[in-house]
Amino acid sequence: MDASEAIDGDGDSAGTGTDGAEAAPDVSEARGELAAQRLERERIERRKAEKAAPIASGAKLSGTAAELLAAVRAVEGGRKPPATVFDEPEPAPRRPSPEPARRPRTVAPAAGPPAASGETVEAVRAVLAEGGAPEALVAQVTEALGEGAGARLREDPWQLLRVPGVRPEQADGFARALLGAECGPDDERRGRAVTVWLLEQAAVAGHTALEAPALAAALAQRSVPDPDGAVQSTVAEGEALVFQDVLDDAPSATRSAAVSADAVGDAEDDGAREERPVRVLIGLERYALAEESLADGLARVVNSLPGEDATDWSSAAASVPRPTGELIRAVAAHGLVLHTGGEAALAEPAALITAARAFGLRAYAATHSADGRRRFASRLGAGEAGDTAVTTLTGLLSGTEGPGRDADGALDLDLLVVLDAPQLDVETAAVLAESLPDGVRLVLSGDPGVLWSAGPGRVFADLLAARTCPQVASRTPDPGPLGELVSGIGIGELNQVDAPGKEVVIVPVRDAGEAVHRTAQLVVDSVPRAFGIPAEQVQVITPGHGGAAGTRALNTALKERLNPGPGRFGGFDPGDRVAYSPAPGRTTPGRVVKADAEGLHLECAGTAVVVAKERVERTVRHGWALTAHQAVGHRWPAAVVVLPGDAAQALSRPWVYTAFGRAERHLSVVHGVEQALPRAVAEIPAKPRTTRLPALLRAQGPSAD
Repeated sequence: MDASEAIDGDGDSAGTGTDGAEAAPDVSEARGELAAQRLERERIERRKAEKAAPIASGAKLSGTAAELLAAVRAVEGGRKPPATVFDEPEPAPRRPSPEPARRPRTVAPAAGPPAASGETVEAVRAVLAEGGAPEALVAQVTEALGEGAGARLREDPWQLLRVPGVRPEQADGFARALLGAECGPDDERRGRAVTVWLLEQAAVAGHTALEAPALAAALAQRSVPDPDGAVQSTVAEGEALVFQDVLDDAPSATRSAAVSADAVGDAEDDGAREERPVRVLIGLERYALAEESLADGLARVVNSLPGEDATDWSSAAASVPRPTGELIRAVAAHGLVLHTGGEAALAEPAALITAARAFGLRAYAATHSADGRRRFASRLGAGEAGDTAVTTLTGLLSGTEGPGRDADGALDLDLLVVLDAPQLDVETAAVLAESLPDGVRLVLSGDPGVLWSAGPGRVFADLLAARTCPQVASRTPDPGPLGELVSGIGIGELNQVDAPGKEVVIVPVRDAGEAVHRTAQLVVDSVPRAFGIPAEQVQVITPGHGGAAGTRALNTALKERLNPGPGRFGGFDPGDRVAYSPAPGRTTPGRVVKADAEGLHLECAGTAVVVAKERVERTVRHGWALTAHQAVGHRWPAAVVVLPGDAAQALSRPWVYTAFGRAERHLSVVHGVEQALPRAVAEIPAKPRTTRLPALLRAQGPSAD
């Protein structure tokens, strides 16, 4: 496996045991190692503070400032700058998110960094000008590096890589302008900065860590002359952590353990001496802590279930269809249960919520999107259950929806069903696990065939593979020709289905231009006329934002047909369909209402949203056409999936499964990839993600088999 494969992802660019004081000794040892590394970093920071060597400045950088600014703006706008390290259709942009909650529990996410002083801002402006970087980067650099950012950047120009969108070659140019002849590829500061940058890029692609050989190979590709030395220096400076995962099933060594910087080069030798296969992983602390927190939080959920329960679960299970009864019986006996199935299978967790509420339990469901909340609430029916028992996961954790928190800061509930579980990234899942009260019952439910989370990790897939808790697989199929088509894709078969009502229509095209033309024709005329579905309920889905038939080109064509206008506010006009993404991996379809001095006013899922002018470019896109990653968690009466010829390399079974599964009544496929479509369904599964969670879950307890 080469480095690019090892750190590739599928992003749009996604247990049992003990807890707390009762944690197993190997759990305490791993946490102790993390604490030891933090103490070592404090010592290193004191040593660094004693350094006072001045850095000479050189000539100004010529001709790259515009490229640097364009790259940063590309990432801010959710686009991919040219020639990224990942060969992906569209890696998801990321921003720092709150550190997973650790005990004692926190009621709300941590506040953002305080505003930098005017002195810091001016210092950053001066050093950027000296290095030939655009002044527009001042705010991003200040946010990324914090107070004293100017001094930090002058001491280490490669810290510019902390700004999303900046690439190593651009940071190299900036460093040459500041350091002159002192700048070289063997600079230890450059090796550390590129190492951290590669780990951040890996997180964009879904990995929480990288195997040491893959990271070393990627560093060599980035002209770092001593990759192993760069990794050791990064770990020694406290900017990354190193772990050993034992790959066998030996009971004495199933925990993923942190090791010191000195052990990086010797880790594989140690494994050989002990005759146990290991893999050495390098990761950023935020994801290491999140995975530790998640594994321990799930173990607490499993082990804190009360031994005696007066709830008559058996009568509830006996009064419902067999698949639902299986789910209810599993929930009655276990604190953590996994439930898999498609859209029709949502009837089973809905019946569980209804039964639990009938017993007087505080039972809630949380969805990935507002549209998912609406769909699931309709299954609960009218009244209090349908109105209040369903939240979005974001609303639940923030406290704006759902039961709120108890006096200890935990969610005030007895049973929680998390729907769309494949969309859980590791940091969100860690915050969720730490927010749950002791004695709660947790059900993670979702369709394992869809695309994984936009953020790092593959939580639901790791839990399914670990088999450390009961799994209930629904046998309720999605109905009709669309259900038959999507079910076949899920097992690698692209079948021709009988669609007497034209539920599925294939529209062949020869090139991207024809694909755009036929798509507009379908949305504006053909689908509304043939099926009575208005154009605003038809969603276009395509593999990427760029290209001749990407979302940008399609949205331009559809706006011209459906809502022409000058785009007076950042390219938008009242009535435009938009995709609002307040955070990476979370997209809400909406519509522009108006624009004024406050910003762009949107209506998203019945909620009024005001987007400040300076955030419009980063968080709002036209939304007649979306990517499959943006569309996951939503469904529309009709979907038009566009597959232009240049999209063949972006296709995979999860992508096709997700895109085709967004349609409720009608699916049109604008087909220009010929045999690449059935080949993707049959041969191209989800790209692997490197995570530590499976090893942590195995350490928590025996298999549930």
